[in-house]
Amino acid sequence: MKTSRKISKRVMVSVGAGIMLALLYGIIFRFSAQDADESGSLSRAVSEKCVEVISSLSGRQWSLERKEQWAEYLEHPIRKMAHFTEYACMGVLVYVLWSQWVKRGKALYVLTVAWVAVSAAADEFHQLFVPGRDGNLRDVCLDTLGGAAGMLFCILAGKILLRRRRRITSECGANTPPTPEA
Repeated sequence: MKTSRKISKRVMVSVGAGIMLALLYGIIFRFSAQDADESGSLSRAVSEKCVEVISSLSGRQWSLERKEQWAEYLEHPIRKMAHFTEYACMGVLVYVLWSQWVKRGKALYVLTVAWVAVSAAADEFHQLFVPGRDGNLRDVCLDTLGGAAGMLFCILAGKILLRRRRRITSECGANTPPTPEA
């Protein structure tokens, strides 16, 4: 009975991670399918919004010229952070999905990073066929680093949760009265 619960939990976690991964692939594909003008205007709009937030948080009213300069300056780093973040999410989801079936360790880590790297390469290949876009090896590397960071997040979070669980268990064990001898 206990084994069937573990398997059904693994299946549920895998299905949930798989569905979220499929949705993420859809989002990535949609962004990659945007032509250069559409992609550039979206990036510009995001960087302009970020500059508006920074300007309002600064407590000073920035000139329109200064806002435009900052928006232009931040556009590229924001694009790259978006790449990194998308693939960090992918690294989390791939790790969660495969960790249900593959023992934690080197094989799981290599599988996760390889999956993300192949996905990133496929995305950049797809962009070769989109007007005004191109495939970029640096983006594949950045995306793969994002996936590795997502996986590392999972590993560290798992270790922290395990330590916390052990500490709680040992504290509970110390407070329970001794069992009577038979």
